Amino acid sequence: MIKVGIVGGTGYTGVELLRLLARHPGIKLHAVTSRKESGMKVAEMFPSLRGRVDIAFSTPEESNLASCDVVFFATPNGIAMQQARELLAAGVKVIDLAADFRIKDVAEWEKWYGMTHASPELVAEAVYGLPEANREQIRSARLIANPGCYPTAVQLGYLPLIEAGVVDSGQLIADCKSGVSGAGRKAEVHTLFAEAGDNFKAYGVNGHRHLPEISQGLARAAGKPIGLIFVPHLTPLIRGIHATLYAKLSKDVDVQALFEQRYASEPFVDILPAGSHPETRSVRGANVCRIAVHRPQGGDTVVVLSVIDNLVKGAAGQAVQNMNLLFGFPEDQGLDIVPLLP
Repeated sequence: MIKVGIVGGTGYTGVELLRLLARHPGIKLHAVTSRKESGMKVAEMFPSLRGRVDIAFSTPEESNLASCDVVFFATPNGIAMQQARELLAAGVKVIDLAADFRIKDVAEWEKWYGMTHASPELVAEAVYGLPEANREQIRSARLIANPGCYPTAVQLGYLPLIEAGVVDSGQLIADCKSGVSGAGRKAEVHTLFAEAGDNFKAYGVNGHRHLPEISQGLARAAGKPIGLIFVPHLTPLIRGIHATLYAKLSKDVDVQALFEQRYASEPFVDILPAGSHPETRSVRGANVCRIAVHRPQGGDTVVVLSVIDNLVKGAAGQAVQNMNLLFGFPEDQGLDIVPLLP
């Protein structure tokens, strides 16, 4: 049994991480940190965890995180990079659910995130935690950069095509929609019910922080730079991401067979039958990505539909999947959850 710490357990990814870890037989929850809520029982803030999580929030100083086997950072960007070095030196493995270690080009990261990186020497060591692409590297890592939600849905949708070299990787279009929980639990006007409900809008068209992360992953798969237009949208949903991905075929290929073969052994990628249209509610609460692939009118354009729960496969569930790989647990341990419907 391993000892687990969570830094920043009061947000949506934090409570989702607690929900998943509470049913994991291989872990003991050691600490959940929050300076503001120190001393409050976790289940007092999140009644859904009553009878499952009995500890209280504590400050980082009180928590003795260095005694943990693994520490998750469910924090805003810029926190993990300040604390990871000390934990790694103590032999603790670190899984960062924010973006501090995702982008290998530190200058590029600083441009998009508007701050100076506190641990640039760790960026090169960090392993990007997309198991479907980096499973073996994850197993032997000390520091995991857990992927973003949009990047997970987009990369899983494009990888079979890019790896096989059957599309024009210079002209990719990702048209993506997200629920409001992707913006976090903090109070902001644009996520108020009266603002986000009964509404639909695009944002970040000229540039979104997830663009360099997606481009980096797809370029790695292609072995060369790629061209990507990424347009995110905010929808009046709580959970869910729907990515509609477009590419021009450069070779004639059975795209259905290509996707089925690529993900045949993946426990958390479900390739739907030809002609299907996956729904965000079909993955709600579960660590699964459902994908359908189409060739409209049998033409040279391939359209991939990729859906995930942004808080699970797009965040906390993928983090637990990475933890399982790090410590030799069955990859689906604690994650064999049937999605919620309705």
